[in-house]
Amino acid sequence: MKIRRVALAFLLAPMACLAAPHMMVVAANPIAAEAGLGVLRQGGTAVDAAVAVQAVLGLVEPQASGVGGGAFMLTYDAASRKIVAYDGRETAPASAGPGLFLRPDGTPKSFYEAAMGGRSVGVPGAIAMLELAQHSGGHAHWADLFQPAIRLAENGFPLTERVAKMIAFEAPRLGRQPALQAYLMPNGLPASGTTLKNPAYAATLREIAAHGASGLLSGKVAADIIDVVRRDENPGLLTAGDLAAYRPLVRTPVCAPYLGYTICSAPPPSAGGIVVLQTLGMLAQFPLPTLAPTGPDAAMLILEAERLAIADRDAFGADADFVPVPVKGLLDQSYIAARAKLIDPARAMATVTAGKPEGSAQAPGRQLPEHGTSDVAIVDAAGNAVSLTTTIEYEFGAHLLVDGFLLNNELTDFSLAPTEGGKPVANRVQGGKRPRSSMAPSLVLDRQGKLVAVVGSAGGGRIPGYIIQATIGALDWHMTPSQALAQGHVGGSATRTELEAGTDAATLLPVLQARGSPVTVAPMGSGSSMIMVTPNGLLGAADPRRDGAAVGE
Repeated sequence: MKIRRVALAFLLAPMACLAAPHMMVVAANPIAAEAGLGVLRQGGTAVDAAVAVQAVLGLVEPQASGVGGGAFMLTYDAASRKIVAYDGRETAPASAGPGLFLRPDGTPKSFYEAAMGGRSVGVPGAIAMLELAQHSGGHAHWADLFQPAIRLAENGFPLTERVAKMIAFEAPRLGRQPALQAYLMPNGLPASGTTLKNPAYAATLREIAAHGASGLLSGKVAADIIDVVRRDENPGLLTAGDLAAYRPLVRTPVCAPYLGYTICSAPPPSAGGIVVLQTLGMLAQFPLPTLAPTGPDAAMLILEAERLAIADRDAFGADADFVPVPVKGLLDQSYIAARAKLIDPARAMATVTAGKPEGSAQAPGRQLPEHGTSDVAIVDAAGNAVSLTTTIEYEFGAHLLVDGFLLNNELTDFSLAPTEGGKPVANRVQGGKRPRSSMAPSLVLDRQGKLVAVVGSAGGGRIPGYIIQATIGALDWHMTPSQALAQGHVGGSATRTELEAGTDAATLLPVLQARGSPVTVAPMGSGSSMIMVTPNGLLGAADPRRDGAAVGE
C-alpha cells in the first residue's frame, strides 16, 4: 500500500503545480530536473537540457550514471516529426577478446570477480553522444550547459536518503579504492542530507565544457582514466588509443505499431527496444484493454509475452556491427503473431525457448545483473523531445573514482562465457564491440507522426518490462503518467517471473502459481519517467520509488 499512497501525491502534484505546462523535464533527482528546466526557460532545446541534466546526475546520483558511462537517446523533432537514435554505448578495448573474463582454467569468472575494478571498464560514450546530438539539435552554448553542475560540485549538494542507503549497502566493496572511500565515506557512512562537495568533478566538467568530449577522452583526464584502470588490482586493457578512437553513432530507431500508435525505441546494441516492441506486438493479439489492470488475466499475458521476447533477446541480442542481429525478423508482425499463439492465458509455458526469426542463429548467453542506470524525459517549448537512458551499469560502476567521477563496469554486460554448447554467443566479448543493453528509451507517436508520449526507465534487465507496463497503462487503460508508473510491477524472463513486493501485484501470487507460472515476489526498484502530450498541455511523472521529479511550466 505504500506505493499507492506515494503515487497519489505524484498524481496531485502536476495538477497543483504544473498547470498546462508547455515544457517539462523528468529526472531521477529534483536538482537535476530543475537544472534541465532552467535550460528550457532560457530558450534551450530538449537536447540542451539533456546535457545539463546528465552533468548534474553524475554528481548527485553517482551510483547510476555519469561522464564515465554510456547512454542511448532518442530525439524527436516536432517540425519534421523525425526520430533519431543516438548510440553512446561504451566499447571494449581493441585488445579485448572472448577470454576477457575467463579464469586460467577456462571457466567464466563470477560477476563480482569480473565487475569490480579496471577489467570491466569500457570506453565511456555518454558525453560524446550528447555532444554529437547537441551539435545537431541544440541552441545553447555547450559550455553554459555545465555551469549548474560545476556550481553544485563546488558549493555542495545534499545526499538523498536513497543514495545514502546505497552507499551503506555497497560499503564493503566501495572500500577497495581509497579515493572512492574518501569521497563517499570520509567519516564513516554518510547520513541522508549530508552535504558533499566534489571540486575534482568540477574540474573535469570544465575540461569537457572547454573542449567537448575530447576533454574527457584525451589529455589529462584520459591519462588519469588509463592509469587507474591499468594499475588496479583487477587491471583492465584500456589504452589512450581506445579512448581517442571512440565515436558515438547515429542509428535508425526500431519502430512498430501498437493500437494505432507507433512505438519507437533504441536499436542494437540495445536489445531492450526490441523486447518492448515484440512484447507489445504479442499483447496486441489479446483483448488487453478489456481486462482489469490489476487482475491475474492481464498479468498472465504480460508475463508470458515478456518471457518469449526475452528468450529471443538472450539468443540474438548483440552489437549488430559485429554479429548478425535479425532485427527485421524479430519485428516481423507475422513472426510476432506466431509467437503470441504460444501463450495460453490459463496456463504458463513450462519452458520458453527462442524462436527462429529470419536471420541469424546464435547460442543464447546468460543474463547478468544490471543495476546502475538513470532515465530522463524532456519536452521543450517547441514540442521537441528527448528520451534518454544513461548508465554506468552496476551500482557505483566498477567502484573506481577518477577525477571526481565513477567509471563504468559495462564490459560485464557482455556474456562472460564466449560460447554455450560449443556455439559462439552473439554477445561475446570482441575488441571495439559494444555490449548488449536492456536500455530502451522510447517515444510514442500517433497516426500523423505527432508525439504522444516519452517513456523510459532505469532498472537493469527489468527495464523493458517497466516500459511495457507504463505504456499499456497509458494506452490500453488510459492512466495518467502518475498512475501508470505507480502500478505494482509484474515482469517476466525466460527463466522466472516476478511480482513486486509490497504492492497489489504481489497478491496475484497464488492464482498465477495455480496456472503454472514460475512466479516469485521480489523488490522491483524501477526508475521510470513519462511525459504525455495532452490537449491541455504536458502531463508527466517520475517513478515514486525513487527521488525523481517532474518539473515544468
